Amino acid sequence: MPSTEARTNTLEITPAARRIAVLASVLGSFLTPFMISAVNVALPTIGRELGLDAVLLNWVPTAFLLASSVFLLPFGRLADLWGRKAVYQWGIALFSAASLLLGLVSGPLGLVALRAVQGMACGMIFSTGPAILASIFGPGERGRVLGINVAAVYCGLSAGPFLGGVLTVQFGWRGLFLAPVPLGALTLLLLWRGLPQEWRAPGPPLPFDRGGTLLYAAGLVTLIVSLSFLPGPAGWGLLLAGLAGLAVFLWWETRVPAPLLPVALFRDNRVFAFANLASLIHYAATYANSFLLSLFLQKARGLAPREAGTVLVAQPLVQALCSPVAGWLSDRWDPRFLASGGMGLTMTGLALLASCTPETSLVLLVLVLCLMGFGFALFSSPNINCVMGSVAPRDYGLASGTQSTMRVLGQLTSMAVTMLLFAVLIGAVEIDAGRLPVFLQAFRMAYLIFAVLCAFGILASLARGPGHGDPARRGADEWPGTLSDATPASPPSSSTGNAPEPATSSGDGDE
Repeated sequence: MPSTEARTNTLEITPAARRIAVLASVLGSFLTPFMISAVNVALPTIGRELGLDAVLLNWVPTAFLLASSVFLLPFGRLADLWGRKAVYQWGIALFSAASLLLGLVSGPLGLVALRAVQGMACGMIFSTGPAILASIFGPGERGRVLGINVAAVYCGLSAGPFLGGVLTVQFGWRGLFLAPVPLGALTLLLLWRGLPQEWRAPGPPLPFDRGGTLLYAAGLVTLIVSLSFLPGPAGWGLLLAGLAGLAVFLWWETRVPAPLLPVALFRDNRVFAFANLASLIHYAATYANSFLLSLFLQKARGLAPREAGTVLVAQPLVQALCSPVAGWLSDRWDPRFLASGGMGLTMTGLALLASCTPETSLVLLVLVLCLMGFGFALFSSPNINCVMGSVAPRDYGLASGTQSTMRVLGQLTSMAVTMLLFAVLIGAVEIDAGRLPVFLQAFRMAYLIFAVLCAFGILASLARGPGHGDPARRGADEWPGTLSDATPASPPSSSTGNAPEPATSSGDGDE
């Protein structure tokens, strides 16, 4: 396994390099949510052409999320060791390659397997993008650039439903998977030509927790796979095995010197712990929204994929417009109140969706989605700024990976709740006109569960306490004016020795 290289470095982080870092992170942050939301719109078409039942159809998005959740934490830690930019580059390359192959796949097993590869690549991208930005930009401007990065996520979510519908109608669902390939190539070119710096954790390198990684992956995969077999005996057995595996993983993490999951950080850092818990709950309550509404609009309302995508674009569009402002505000105001207020708006929207019927006005649906989009923007940018500001610079990759893991685990939980409701109420059959009443029952139950989850999320968000965290813990003496972990880029395979020493930055931010 590559390790970091010891060198003293005074390489300046130029204004141009800072802009390229933001642009490259923005492009990567656009790619994966675009694919997620676009595939959600195309799911009915994919299911019809490949003959997928309701449970197997659920595995098309779930395989992606499961692989993401398994690999986010390991690659967040490896990025601190190997180099955050290197892991980010490999993630973009792998995501683009998997997208190309998905455009050529012909069977359901290949489709699900390649979606899992895409999810692994997503883990590499999202565990390093925010960490690179946090390595470059100090507290006075970090919220702003993270807000721009979050806006890129929502732009991808905004473009996905509409463009996904258009691409599915014009070129079929395979054309949809080919669309991100050129953008991935552009991102790689920007990183290669315009960003010579590399970022690693300062100080002596820590050992990688291989045992914890295996326990975490085995427990999580077993837990999620069990949902496909519920309510049968095999499903309950796998569910208990998965929970036991995750319990052993947590026990293991308290006994290794460099754990994959920083249990001590959760125990000792109140801001970090409750901000991550709020993120987990918020995404658990909201992620399945586009999946459920896509099926509702096409199955219950009879809309075409393009028309359904046009309705669904409302929420992420509002999120994209409001996220940079929310991030800017979180640099100046206490983020717990912004995030908690945003989650309250989201809870209101979920409760309203629980009362939807096939006769509900599309205008009302769009207004509810706009409300949820505004609430989501108020929550997301301040919350991630709070997480990144609560740790020392050496742990940016770990914090980014942990926060992204909470997000993906929340998304996975959201899909797991939906999958469980579908398995119990609908069964392993295609959702047709005869199954519409039980689909609507599952639809309403899901939104009621999600609204209740949001209520608990508000309590967790408020419990984090004031401010962005303990300045002493996050290394306040390193900001402003220094960048402790910047080094010239070098291939991971040629690096040996210890981590780089602090390097001075002459960036153009608030220093």
